[in-house]
Amino acid sequence: MNAPAQDQAAGRPRAAVEQAPRRVPAGESARAHIVLDASGGDAPLRERVAGAFSAARLYPEIRVSLCGVHEEMEHEVRELGENPDNVALVDAPEPIGMHESPIQALREKKNSSIVVGIEMVARGEAHAFVSAGNTGAVAAASTLKLGRLKGVQRPGIAATMQVFDHPLVAIDVGANVECKAMHLLQYGIMASVFAREVLQIENPRVGLLNVGEEATKGNDMVKQAFELLAGAELNFVGNVEPEKLFNYGCDIVVCDGFVGNVLLKVGESLVMTLVGRLREQVQQSLRYKLGFVLCRSLFRHLKSCADYTEYGGAPLLGLNGVTIITHGASDARAIQNAIREARAFVELEVNSHIEEAVLRDAASRGLRT
Repeated sequence: MNAPAQDQAAGRPRAAVEQAPRRVPAGESARAHIVLDASGGDAPLRERVAGAFSAARLYPEIRVSLCGVHEEMEHEVRELGENPDNVALVDAPEPIGMHESPIQALREKKNSSIVVGIEMVARGEAHAFVSAGNTGAVAAASTLKLGRLKGVQRPGIAATMQVFDHPLVAIDVGANVECKAMHLLQYGIMASVFAREVLQIENPRVGLLNVGEEATKGNDMVKQAFELLAGAELNFVGNVEPEKLFNYGCDIVVCDGFVGNVLLKVGESLVMTLVGRLREQVQQSLRYKLGFVLCRSLFRHLKSCADYTEYGGAPLLGLNGVTIITHGASDARAIQNAIREARAFVELEVNSHIEEAVLRDAASRGLRT
C-alpha cells in the first residue's frame, strides 16, 4: 500500500481540511447511495459488477453506482443478465493502474473512477466510496477531497482480520508510515468506535503493538503513545506483542502504517502458504489424504482465518465521508461484503460518533480543536 501525499512543510496530507461531518439527512439513511470503483482491482471487472449486483439485490433499499469505463461495464452487465433497478453506471474513462504513482495519476487523470467517485461523495451526491484499486491513490484522493473530521489529525486504515474465532482490527495498515504519538491515540479512539458500532464489540480492548509488554519498551514515539492511550477513555490493555494478537489478547491493535501493512501481509501470506503446503503434502501420501478427510473442517476453518472476503474492506477512519478500501484481488463476495460494510457505516452514522469521541478526548486534555 502506498501512503497518501504529505505536505512537505508540515508533514500532513495536503489540503486535508476539517469540516462539519456529513450526516445522513433524516429519512435518507435507508437509501444509502454507494459508489463502487469498477475500474480498480486485480480481479476481472465481472467480479466487481457481480458483487455490486449481489449487494443491490440483497439490500434493495440502497443505491449502487458502478463507476468506470462505460463500454466495459455495459458489456459485463449484458453478460450477467438483468440489471437491478437500484444499480446505475457512471462513466469514468481514465483507469488508474495498481502500480501507478498515486499523486501523478490523480493529477493527470481527472476522469478516473477514483476521482469521479470520491467527488460524488464530496458533493453529497453519494454517501460512500468503495474501491479495490490503487490504495495510495484512493487514500490520497479521499483525504484531499473529503477532508478530515473535526479534531482528527491523520486518517488511518482499519483492517479487520479473522483471527481464529474472533475479529481483530489493525490500525493503521498503510495510510501513514510515519506517525506521532497523538496519531496512534486517535487511531485507538476511532477504531474503538468502529469496533463498537459496526462489529458490535461492546467494550473493545485496545493494545499497542510493541516489542515487549513493559511500558518502558519501544522507541520514544511508542512510549509517548502508551502514556496517551493509558490516560484516554479506552479499554486499553497496554503493549501487546505479536503472540497476543493470535491469543485473543486484544480486539484492536494500534501501530504505524509501515508496521501495520507488514503485519497484515505477513499474517495473510503465512496462513495461505501453510494451507498450500498442507495441500501439497496431502497429495503425497494415502495416509495424509485420509487424515485430511478427517480434519477437513479444521483446515477449512484455518483457511477462513485469512479470508479477506469475510469483512469486505478496510474503512479509512477519520475522513469527512466514507471510503472503504478492499483487497486488490477482491472477488464478487468480497465486493458484496464491502458494500455491506459501507451501508452499515452510513446508516449507523459512525463518523458522527468518531468525531464526538475525538473531540471529547481533546477537551479532556484541554486541547483546542
